Amino acid sequence: MSTPFKTYYFEDLAVGMRETLMKAVMDDDVIAFADLSGDRNPIHLSDHFASKTRFGERIVHGLYTAALISTVIGMYLPGPGAVYLSQTLNFRAPVKIGDVIHVVVEIVELIEKGRRARLHCECLVDGKVVLDGEAWVMVPSREQATRAAQLAKPAASA
Repeated sequence: MSTPFKTYYFEDLAVGMRETLMKAVMDDDVIAFADLSGDRNPIHLSDHFASKTRFGERIVHGLYTAALISTVIGMYLPGPGAVYLSQTLNFRAPVKIGDVIHVVVEIVELIEKGRRARLHCECLVDGKVVLDGEAWVMVPSREQATRAAQLAKPAASA
């Protein structure tokens, strides 16, 4: 994605709109996420420990993968101003260090009252779903954004 972000207001949204993101997960990402979250489970950090598990190697934190969904929602669809209301997550398969995660978020329902959007969320590696779920977000209206911008303007000097 070449733009730093996209902003859609509720009035701009339509069922079927989708946005994607691709991210290669590197060892440094896993270590940084462990430091940030405090989840230092050795299945994520220790080659020796992970080699003895059913996965045979270290795996990426599930919530790291889920955080990429948040990136799409917060930065691209609907974008800045969207507020999470809920998120379900179904972990289908492990993500390994070096995998490229393809995140897809699609609008599947819009509810005008409260400006709610229901989003289908998927993360895939090599075309296989590794995580899926559903998010509900509240999306600002154009009118709200205009009103907020006017309130933020400094008063004209006399």
